[in-house]
Amino acid sequence: MFPESVKTIFKKPSQIPLQIIPLGGLDGIGKNMQVIRYGDDILVIDAGMMFPDETLPGIDKVIANMTYIRENKDKVRAVILTHGHEDHIGALSFLYDEINAPLYATKLTMGLAESKLRGNQKKQVKKHIVTPRQRVTIGAFEVEFIQVNHSIPDGVGLAIRTPVGMMVHSGDFKIDHTPIDGKMIDLNRFAELGDEGVMVFLSDSTNADEPGFTLSEKVVGETFEREIQQAEGRIIIAMFASNIHRIQSAIDASLKYGRKFAVLGKSIEESVEISRKIGYLHYPEEAKLNFEQMQKAAPNTITILTTGSQGEPMSALNKMARNEYKHLKISPQDTIVISAIPIPGNEKAVGRNVDCLFRLGANVVYEAESDVHVSGHAKQEELKMLLHLVKPNYFIPVHGEYRHLKYHARLAESMGIPSDHIFLAENGDVMEFTPHRARKAGKVKGGSVLVDGLGRVEDQDTVLQERRMLANEGVVSLTMVMSSRENRVLTTPLVKTKGCVYVKESQELIAKLETATRQRLTQQIEKGITENKQLRKDLQQFTRDFLYDQTHRNPIVLVAIIDIASTDNKKNEGAE
Repeated sequence: MFPESVKTIFKKPSQIPLQIIPLGGLDGIGKNMQVIRYGDDILVIDAGMMFPDETLPGIDKVIANMTYIRENKDKVRAVILTHGHEDHIGALSFLYDEINAPLYATKLTMGLAESKLRGNQKKQVKKHIVTPRQRVTIGAFEVEFIQVNHSIPDGVGLAIRTPVGMMVHSGDFKIDHTPIDGKMIDLNRFAELGDEGVMVFLSDSTNADEPGFTLSEKVVGETFEREIQQAEGRIIIAMFASNIHRIQSAIDASLKYGRKFAVLGKSIEESVEISRKIGYLHYPEEAKLNFEQMQKAAPNTITILTTGSQGEPMSALNKMARNEYKHLKISPQDTIVISAIPIPGNEKAVGRNVDCLFRLGANVVYEAESDVHVSGHAKQEELKMLLHLVKPNYFIPVHGEYRHLKYHARLAESMGIPSDHIFLAENGDVMEFTPHRARKAGKVKGGSVLVDGLGRVEDQDTVLQERRMLANEGVVSLTMVMSSRENRVLTTPLVKTKGCVYVKESQELIAKLETATRQRLTQQIEKGITENKQLRKDLQQFTRDFLYDQTHRNPIVLVAIIDIASTDNKKNEGAE
């Protein structure tokens, strides 16, 4: 079963457990990341991100906590990617800030992954392009890649052979009998692995609460054709930038009805260029218009592909909906197709965009009324089919909200897997497997890390609490001048407010605050308190109490006290 190098690494392999440690992907849709460890060998599967919701003001993305990887970076033998969606590769640059290990991925996934790596990472990371049914030996592991269907080409599942047994990971998948690229999920190989004997199976749970089968991606292509054929003006299609199958369907439908296409948005432009370069998108060169050509084209001769299907604030579609996109104005002749369903947490933003586009007179086609989106994830009957083929001894549902994991666990039990062989895990759980037993063996640091720009927000509770206070309560600043030499306050406080009270209607309140804070500072100085930090802290709490008593609001209070005696001393020291 194993190469000789694998067999001889450990004299007593049965005494060393296989550890499976999910660091992300078990508390929502996104930031998927699993650690597989045997002895001193670690594999990292995927490095994804999650989109922030409205409870995370100012946050750009959410990634898995990588403390465990950082602490064991010398043991990481490889990073393996199952496919190229953001929720599986969006944190890749942050992972490679911590480690230096080879990267394994299929051709398209590798192309998209390279765009995520920063600066020297692109040169330093050793990359291996793999193909379905290929096997590679990495430390104590032999990894085999298995073709699956998803909403992006080149998705794979994994069979990982270890000295204590085989682990199978489904990757994100569905069973599509009419895939756009003609490549069906390799059910035969999953069945062969099941016959060989699978110790533990990790499987995608995203649609585990939905009965039946997921529709084929071909359905969306048929909808595109219908809408493009009927449209009198421009067609604008918003979708995920990485949904290459759907981009191809939109291009094919446009060409069929005499339209050329243009692309708006950096991420989708990048996906189109990468995919065409490596042969995963096909269209004549002249079919793609640049920005100037798009602006000059007759409305009924063009399709515009863009992002913004999730109501992203800075996306082109969002700016169009607000009538703030100066290069393109929505007209009543336009047809807008939103080819996605809202990720949980994005429903309000997507709904606002739809409303705004309707107000501008456009015909808006979205998932609630038309087959403009099908999922890339298996529903219950497909999940049961794969469970039947793989026949695992132990089962771990992954990728989803807790309810999805729970539904998937119930499905597994209905397929004959004993309940004590099913692990409903949380991020950070350490699950150990030997040929004779399996157990939860502890916990490592899990949870989320928030990304703000290029930095990570480590003190999440404090930062988010302050941002929410700013959003809900506003901010009040006070600037005062005193002289510790003369023991007196020299000026009336300068009070400024943002988002706390309406200034024009609150002049009396502000005047009271000015008087009260000056009196308070004078009292403290007369008591002999002149240390600046202590005075600021006291005045800050006094102002908070005063404002709550007067307004029942709790704004952030900023206090600056300028001591001219200290300023004079510094000038004198400089003169000397």
